[in-house]
Amino acid sequence: MKNIEELVEFALQLVATETGFSLSYIQKVILRDSLLENKKTYAKLAEENKYSESYIKFTIAPKLWLLLSQVLGEKVNKTNFLALLEQRLEKFAVLDNPQTAEITEAMPAAGIPKEHYILESPEGQVPLASSLYIERSTIEQTCYQEILQPRAFIRIQAPRKMGKTSLIARILDYGSSQNYHTVRLSFYHAGTQVFEKSDRFLRWFCTNVTQQLGLSSRINDYWDEDMGALINSTIYFQGYLLKELSHPIILALDGIDQLFEYPEVASDFFVLLRSWYEETKDISVWQKLRVIIAHAVEVYIPLPTHRSPFNVGLAIELPSFSPEQVQDLAERHQLQLSLPELERLMKLTGGFPYLIRLSLYQSVRLNIPVQTLLQDATRNTEIYQQHLQSQLWNLQHNPKLADAFGQILTAPSQLEMEVAFKLKSLGLVHLVNRQVTVSCELYREYFCDYFY
Repeated sequence: MKNIEELVEFALQLVATETGFSLSYIQKVILRDSLLENKKTYAKLAEENKYSESYIKFTIAPKLWLLLSQVLGEKVNKTNFLALLEQRLEKFAVLDNPQTAEITEAMPAAGIPKEHYILESPEGQVPLASSLYIERSTIEQTCYQEILQPRAFIRIQAPRKMGKTSLIARILDYGSSQNYHTVRLSFYHAGTQVFEKSDRFLRWFCTNVTQQLGLSSRINDYWDEDMGALINSTIYFQGYLLKELSHPIILALDGIDQLFEYPEVASDFFVLLRSWYEETKDISVWQKLRVIIAHAVEVYIPLPTHRSPFNVGLAIELPSFSPEQVQDLAERHQLQLSLPELERLMKLTGGFPYLIRLSLYQSVRLNIPVQTLLQDATRNTEIYQQHLQSQLWNLQHNPKLADAFGQILTAPSQLEMEVAFKLKSLGLVHLVNRQVTVSCELYREYFCDYFY
C-alpha cells in the first residue's frame, strides 16, 4: 500500500481535477482517517476536532462520500474508499514513483474542464454549495461551536461586501444540521417607514420572526399599548415564540447599522437585545435563543455600557484575504497567478474579498490574462466600472464623506469618528488608532483622477 500522505494528496488532486472543489479541513480529516487501518469513529473525530457528532455523521461525511462517488464513478463509503482509491492510482502508472509531482503531471490541470466550468458572479452571498467560498482560518469553526452554547451572541463586523452574509448563511446551515430553528432578517430590505418609531419597528420585527418560524401571529394578543413596545416584544418572545418551539432558535440580524440613522429606534432595539442576553442567565426558556448580529459601520450612537449589546458575546471581525487565500481562489477560477500577478493583485485590491472575486471573475469572463487586466485597472471601465461608479455615487450623495475622502487621498489623517466609520463601512479606508488611510491602490488611483 502506498504511503498514506501520498494517497491523501492523490485523492485531493482527483477531487480538484474532477469537480473543482477544495475540501474543507474537516473533510480532509475524515478522508485521511478512512485510509487508516484503525479508523476512528465519527464521535471520536468530532470530539478531537471540536465538532458535533451529528454534524459530521449526517452532514459533512455524507456530502464527502457523495462527492468522492462522483469522482471515482462508484459508490464510495468509509469502508471501501481505500481500495477504490488504490485502483484509480494504478491507472496512472505511478505506483513505483513516490514523487507527488509525477502524479500531478499524469493528471489534467486542477479544476473543472473549461467546457464544464460554470462561472459564478461575485455579487451577493456566496451560495452554500459554491466551490468559491474561502474559509477564513478558524472563524467558521469558532462560530459553529459558539452557536451551540445556550447564551450564544455573535457579533460580526466588517465593511460591506466582505462576506458577512455568506458567513451568516453557513452558521445558519450548521444550526439547521443541529435541528435548530433559523431566522434571518436583513434590515437592508426594510422600508424606511418601518423605522419611523419603535412600536412600528418592533411589531414588524416580531411579525417577521413569527412568519419565518412557521407560526401563527398572535401579536395582537400580547401587544398592550400601556406596557410599551419593549415589554410587549419581550413578553411575546418569552410567552409565545420560545415556549412554542422545543429546539433552540438562531436569530440572525444582518445590516443592523441601518438603525444607526434612527437613533431613538436603534437605542430601544439595542437595549432590548442586551436585556434578552441578560435574561439567558436566569430564565431557562431564553437559553433557546441564539443571536447573530452583523454590521458594516462601527457603533457611533451613544449607548450606556451596561445597556449595549456591542460589548457582550463573541466578536468577529472579518479580515481581508491573505495572498495564499487569493491564490487558492484563483485556482478555483481555473487561473494560475504568477508571483508578480499575485503581488500586483494584492496591492491593487488590498485583499478585499469582493474586489478579488471581481478581478478573477472578469479575467475569466472576458478571457483576459490577469496580468493584462491589472495593467490599467482603473481606466478599463468595463472591468470595474459598476463598482467604482457605485462608490463614487456613495460619495457624491454625501458631500461630507467626499470631502473627508478627498483629504486622505494625499496623506493619512484623522477624521471625525462618525465620518471615518462610514468610510470604513464602504471599504474605502482603513482605520488604525484614529489614523485613516485609503484601503487600496484601486481606490487611490481612481479617485485621485476624479478629485484632482
